Amino acid sequence: MVKPFHEQPGIESVFSGYTGGTTENPTYEEVCSDRTGHYEAVQITYNPEIFPYEKLVELFWQQIDPTDEGGQFGDRGSSYQTAIFYHSEQQKQTAEASKEKLSQSRRFSKPIVTPILPAAVFYPAETYHQDYYKKQPAHYNAYRVGSGRAGYIERHWGK
Repeated sequence: MVKPFHEQPGIESVFSGYTGGTTENPTYEEVCSDRTGHYEAVQITYNPEIFPYEKLVELFWQQIDPTDEGGQFGDRGSSYQTAIFYHSEQQKQTAEASKEKLSQSRRFSKPIVTPILPAAVFYPAETYHQDYYKKQPAHYNAYRVGSGRAGYIERHWGK
């Protein structure tokens, strides 16, 4: 989820991490155990004058399968489920309107199940997870294709 955002003008930083659960300072192994309540997530700092929140949400939808309750592509379990975490009432309203528009678009044959939740404490992931697509480009690209993510995005968004 980092690369598509990193590549956009107005995006200042994208950090991999964990949020939404109850365990303080969780590790990757703990989060993947599905016992912490955390989602794997990205925290994005952006300039809304250059890249408005609406575009951020739109780009997010184009990176996921919003109809999959069990995870994403090859990654299964609650820590891999999707969610939009909002920091303000305006963000919540924007995300909900975007979700409704996507639901009405008939782009998907199943309901949109991605929840829109209040932001919680964000715990940065371990250093080796940060900018993984840059550190391990061959593995990143092979997994993106092999997991089905690349094909799914192409079929649903034409990208």
